[in-house]
Amino acid sequence: MYQTHPPASGQCPMRPPVPPPAGPLPIHGPDFDRDPHATYQRLRAQGPIAPVEISPRVPDVPGSSPVYGYLVVSYWSALYILRNTPDLFAKDSRLHWAALRDGQVPADSPARMMMQPRDNALWKDGEEHQRLRGAITSALARVDTYDLAAAITRIADELMDVFIADGQADLVSQFAEPLPMMTVTALFAAPPKIGSRIVQHVTTLFAAGPDAAKANALLEAACLELVHVKRSRPGRDVVTSLIQAGLTDPELVQTLVLLFGAAAPPAAKAIGRTTQRYLTDAHLARHVHTGVLPVAAALESVLWDDPPVANYSPLFARSPMTIHGAQVQPGYPILISFAAANSDPALGGLAPAARAGNRGHIAFSAGVHGCPAQGMGRLIVETAVERLLDRLSQLALAIADSDVPNIPGTFLAGPASLPVSFRPAAPAPGR
Repeated sequence: MYQTHPPASGQCPMRPPVPPPAGPLPIHGPDFDRDPHATYQRLRAQGPIAPVEISPRVPDVPGSSPVYGYLVVSYWSALYILRNTPDLFAKDSRLHWAALRDGQVPADSPARMMMQPRDNALWKDGEEHQRLRGAITSALARVDTYDLAAAITRIADELMDVFIADGQADLVSQFAEPLPMMTVTALFAAPPKIGSRIVQHVTTLFAAGPDAAKANALLEAACLELVHVKRSRPGRDVVTSLIQAGLTDPELVQTLVLLFGAAAPPAAKAIGRTTQRYLTDAHLARHVHTGVLPVAAALESVLWDDPPVANYSPLFARSPMTIHGAQVQPGYPILISFAAANSDPALGGLAPAARAGNRGHIAFSAGVHGCPAQGMGRLIVETAVERLLDRLSQLALAIADSDVPNIPGTFLAGPASLPVSFRPAAPAPGR
């Protein structure tokens, strides 16, 4: 599995070849967190798909070993794999992840929490996938986007009213992170006490740290409690629609885990990064400010350069195969690096002007498992950023752009904090 491959065709001619590592490179830890794209470049030198260490061994667990797999760093190879699922590639890790099947992945492994099988559409193939995904798309289709936009605006105003008189804030912790979760809990009509617990546990789970296993158990318990509430008091909301579609309680719990996880943490990171891009890219800021480009164009630029879901969509080869010169064996998880694929030099290096408004990226994945709520995700991010720019006058970063810290981890990417200053103003009256 760990043999090296010759450099893929289309490697960037402006960069010298990078020698392949002796073994699988880790896509975790301080070196990776400091500069993920340096790791992607080294992996690209091996080929379009390279062996990686997804997570380290769990300390104090006898016999545990690192979680190994593949990372797809080529745009065209990523599209090939995503578009040939489920024919050539499978999603059910219960059947196809050899180390998990053989009991070699500890229960508290952070990677396991993000990659273990669940009873929702993301981890199913064939008819089961179609049934569960159909329930999701039908439920989301009933959402009134005008009401949703109004709810996002209201939540954004409520969050800004807390700090607008201060003239300074951390837009990640005080705005970008709570807004999507508050929006989704409102969309699901979750009681506040249950919603706040779900917010906390989803955030911890996606951090993929040592508390991930505990957060997963608490998240599932909170989602089950929400299901029980909706069974006893149905309403016009997404959870009630899923119940009416005939999903069982285990399927409902895991579908809610999927929807909360897919909607909130990525949207939070996209809000933070898009706001940072606006504050640091003079060309983009000028055109957004004058109305030449909408905020949506800034978001698409971020989705190309720095997608909030950097590496995910685990799947498994159904048989040994060679993909664009790279050998892949069954039994090992294959992660799609959306960050590496979108920045693949084989695309010719799209200029910023070409990226703005261009939706050719795969930040929302592709194929039958592509995100079913792309429009809703864009609406959350664009409405939040637009409202932020409307209300905070003279908005500026309070630190240098190079000093903005990034979140650590394998799966998500974005700013960990975004300190800003602005002209103080009074909160909106009557709110």
